Amino acid sequence: MKKYLLIIIAIVLTSTMGFAQNPLAEKYNIMPWPKAIKELQAKFLIDSSLTISVGNNKSERVYYAATQFLRRLTLRTGTFLEEGFPLENNKGMIQIHFDEISKLDIKNNESYTLSVLNSNIKISAKTDVGAIRGLATLLQLIDCNSKQYFIPGVEITDAPRFVWRGLMIDVSRHFETVDVLKRHLDAMASMKMNVFHWHLTDDQGIRIESKTYPKLTALASDGLFYTHNQIKDVVAYADKLGIRVIPEIDVPGHATAFLTAYPELGSKDDYDYSIERFSGVFDPTLNPTKDITYTFLEKLFAEITPLFPDEYFHIGGDENEGKHWDENKDIAKFKKKHGLKTNHDLQTYFNVKLEKILKKQGKKLMGWDEIMTPDMPTTAVIHSWRGENEGLPKGGTLIEAAKKGYQTVLSNGFYIDRMQSVDYHYSIEPIGDVVLTDEERDRILGGEATMWSELVTSLTIDSRIWPRTAAIAERFWSDKNINNLDNMRKRLAVVSHQLEELGISHIRNRSVILRGMTNNQEISSLLVLSNICEPLEIYARNKDGIEYKTFSPFNLFADACLADAMDAWYFKKATANFIASGASEEVLNYLKKWSENHKAFSQLQQNPKISTLEPLSKNLSLVSQLLQDAIQNKKISKENIQIIKNTLILLREPVVDVELVITPSLNELVNYCETNFLNL
Repeated sequence: MKKYLLIIIAIVLTSTMGFAQNPLAEKYNIMPWPKAIKELQAKFLIDSSLTISVGNNKSERVYYAATQFLRRLTLRTGTFLEEGFPLENNKGMIQIHFDEISKLDIKNNESYTLSVLNSNIKISAKTDVGAIRGLATLLQLIDCNSKQYFIPGVEITDAPRFVWRGLMIDVSRHFETVDVLKRHLDAMASMKMNVFHWHLTDDQGIRIESKTYPKLTALASDGLFYTHNQIKDVVAYADKLGIRVIPEIDVPGHATAFLTAYPELGSKDDYDYSIERFSGVFDPTLNPTKDITYTFLEKLFAEITPLFPDEYFHIGGDENEGKHWDENKDIAKFKKKHGLKTNHDLQTYFNVKLEKILKKQGKKLMGWDEIMTPDMPTTAVIHSWRGENEGLPKGGTLIEAAKKGYQTVLSNGFYIDRMQSVDYHYSIEPIGDVVLTDEERDRILGGEATMWSELVTSLTIDSRIWPRTAAIAERFWSDKNINNLDNMRKRLAVVSHQLEELGISHIRNRSVILRGMTNNQEISSLLVLSNICEPLEIYARNKDGIEYKTFSPFNLFADACLADAMDAWYFKKATANFIASGASEEVLNYLKKWSENHKAFSQLQQNPKISTLEPLSKNLSLVSQLLQDAIQNKKISKENIQIIKNTLILLREPVVDVELVITPSLNELVNYCETNFLNL
């Protein structure tokens, strides 16, 4: 009996702990969720007398963050503040204290404490970066009732789980302006992310000015690149937000643009190198057997590295299939002479030389996980990106790298350009239950969300990065036990709208695209469809990289749709609730909306961009009407069951690079109706 009692107690405690890990997350919409939070019997009222002060230590980062805090507070609350800038004393109603200025490296202390009382708020931190992380949390606590805005009394102690919490943006396939990058840096800071990985070169273009090798931008950029001053501006802006900037110059593969400008560095003579317009993996590769290749890279790196103060420098090193190496007799002789049996050995030879070149510049080489070969020095940092999709074990290369002595960063599972659900990304646990020594755990620096830009432009990149990356940021900051999907979605919905305060256009640009598709007609019917359709996942939209070129249109219906169609998620929950309890109101509301939507769609003046959606709209209306009638009347005929099933077959087929993601729920409803309402 005692044994069973202990089991029951254990179950109760486990359930309580599972609930207690996140009890206040139903009340507060903080993201990332802090390490520890408790409520106080207090309420800090927001009115025109509010002031904020920075203690005796001065920091441009804290002053800027405090000023931006005041701006966002006034915009959100409509409060006319008497003092619009931070005070340089200890007398503000919101008081910020920190001990030292951060050097912005992986040893940076970003912890903070936050206390909200009736009369004052205190943020204390070891570093100025920790202080601005506390301000980001405070901003998320602003609340209101019908009469006043306030900040609830809480006490928070917080620190990140991982030291590397990054976002990679590829600007080679599609160039992004400085203004676009800055708004994403703002959003990153609001989510306590601290690394901007800037992918600057690839087959489709060189995006960084070189005064040493001017042909790189003259011949291989289409005139779209960042000057040295622009690079410095972005790096300085990121620094002000507590964000490090890691550049990536991708070699020896993905080198088409390099070789367009300097073909003498190539592995195949008399090859017609030109900027690549498609997506994928291509043959042009730097020749690692030529001295001029290393002279070129050493001079280029000597010019570029001073622009980026951070210790780490990313050299790519991925997806080199070695076709041009295999076709070059001189390279074959070189491999034999130096005892290099495979192309992996040759690339290691290349990487080791680059590691030494970068070391002279005070930089630590970082590369995608293909660089992890037996002879690669453990001073290199392994960026783990390959997993089951690339034929590797489920764990990918992260744990393997840490156990072999490499510092390592995870991106496998966080490729946001694959257009997978936020639930998928949020469910990725970087370390899991793997047993590691303290030294091995310390080598796992953290992770990065990766935004490859084959299918994005400045019009759509915001909706491809946000809000999913906010949930990924929580995976990197918060305890691994903070993992409830429903609660995450609840908080993310609030955070998503708050991102608009920073200029993130992920919500409003959907309407911009749809108005463009209709030549400025009423878009409500298209919005309804976009809320239940998602772009095809994992590069199926651009199979083999040959449907779209870099200059193809990216303002189509698929570009207006998101990776997480919100109505589909709510409809799934409503369907499950109906089947479990019989509560039909929510389900019927959705079915009514979709059954009536085709009438509005039909009133649009058609054009080729809209008319391709007509069968989808019509078939959805038919299925929705028949299911609505069945549920309302609690009866359905065999004929209508068959009509629904046949139509669902059509609705499961992709159309204009999207899929209707409510079909599983519709299928559950028709099965329920067939079981419970069929007229015999």
